Amino acid sequence: MLKAIAIDDEPIALEVIKNLAGQVVFIAIEACFTNSFIAMDYLQKNKIDLIFLDIKMPDISGIDFIKAVPNPPMVIFTTAYSEHAVQSFELDAIDYLLKPFSLPRFLKACNKAHEQYALRKNNHLPEAAPSVFIKSGYEQVRVNLDDILYAESVGNYMQFVTAGKNIVSRFTMGEAEALLPSAAFIRIHRSFIVSAKHITKVDKRTVWLDKKELPVGAAYINEVEKFIHKNKNT
Repeated sequence: MLKAIAIDDEPIALEVIKNLAGQVVFIAIEACFTNSFIAMDYLQKNKIDLIFLDIKMPDISGIDFIKAVPNPPMVIFTTAYSEHAVQSFELDAIDYLLKPFSLPRFLKACNKAHEQYALRKNNHLPEAAPSVFIKSGYEQVRVNLDDILYAESVGNYMQFVTAGKNIVSRFTMGEAEALLPSAAFIRIHRSFIVSAKHITKVDKRTVWLDKKELPVGAAYINEVEKFIHKNKNT
């Protein structure tokens, strides 16, 4: 369980974070602050794993806040402004959420924090299969990325297909693309993202995952050709 705090000068923004975090099984919001200096005092007295931190605040910016904290916890910046993204990642931020953000986008950031926390806590975990939590109904389902065969857009939902089960979640295709690392997954169609490692045969019109055939959309032929070229000599 990650112990977290949220800092934002807007109470409504804090309520949004509390409500979203309440749906993530491995995040516990310990406290929320509209005053950065009270938050800094709290950090000096309590062990916290993660901060959800606004950037534009009246007393001190989130950037300056995190610079002022000795040995700061992991941080996810939450802001309505995009111009500080580069600077935030120079500070080793876990993620940068632009308001308003959806539950799937929030969950992606939390998954990153969870993985980073696990790596720091146990030096052997980098050898384990990376995984993500996917919200399905009222549950958060942990899925190893290696087990995902493909993801399919079905109306307002995404179906994540593994060898053992299908997980349906209220994701958009764009949110699913953001969740699944591009180094391991390929968008082949407006409705399909496939795991590169599970592709057994491919041409310009069809991708096979063992006996499962999936169509290649005209707009994605170039991506499939890049995949063929990259792997033809391996």
